[in-house]
Amino acid sequence: MQIGLKGIDLLNPDEFDVPPRYGLVCSMGYAGGGEIGSAMNRVENHARIEEGFRKNIPLAAKAGVPNVITFSGNRGGMSDEEGAKNTILGLNRVKKIAEDHGVTICIELLNSKVDHHDYMCDHSAWGVQVVQAVNSPRVKLLYDIYHMQIMEGDLVRTIQKNIDWIAHFHTGGVPGRHELDGTQEVQWDGVMLGIAATNFRGYVAHEFVPVHDPLTSLLRAVDLCDV
Repeated sequence: MQIGLKGIDLLNPDEFDVPPRYGLVCSMGYAGGGEIGSAMNRVENHARIEEGFRKNIPLAAKAGVPNVITFSGNRGGMSDEEGAKNTILGLNRVKKIAEDHGVTICIELLNSKVDHHDYMCDHSAWGVQVVQAVNSPRVKLLYDIYHMQIMEGDLVRTIQKNIDWIAHFHTGGVPGRHELDGTQEVQWDGVMLGIAATNFRGYVAHEFVPVHDPLTSLLRAVDLCDV
């Protein structure tokens, strides 16, 4: 694209083959990894998620989709310890599918303070604990910068400390998940320089809700984050 983008996020399997027509990749795909509120932290979801991954991860690999998304699910009264144990079990169950096809399963870090109340994978320490226990090069975190700024801040240090366990990033202005501009509290070029200083070779995807002209806002975000 003229803007300089390399990919597009969060497409469904029946859309995986569209970006290559335009010189792009689907950098993060849906593949049946559950829903934000109901996913890996409940054992009763594991068979359904495994079925989805067995069907769709091969499709992702064929289409050149490097990552697919999954979630912890909500707490619903469950302890974080039990949820971590269950999530590790679920990811261990499906990791070989990802390893065999060269696709990375990414569990997303989301905030439980503003947008996704009761979501379990809401701190980087919990997510890192889980993926470290699974210990697969094809099971990592989707570090959403917007969500983690809301939950814990300390972005650059946390990212650099845990970069080996992070496969993908999302942006979004804080507060409001709008443009990456002077109204936001995150110094985006500083965060991107922090990522660039590591061995990270994946994608940073812009996931904000524009209040101004979308293409103009996207161009400005790309320029700001191109360090």
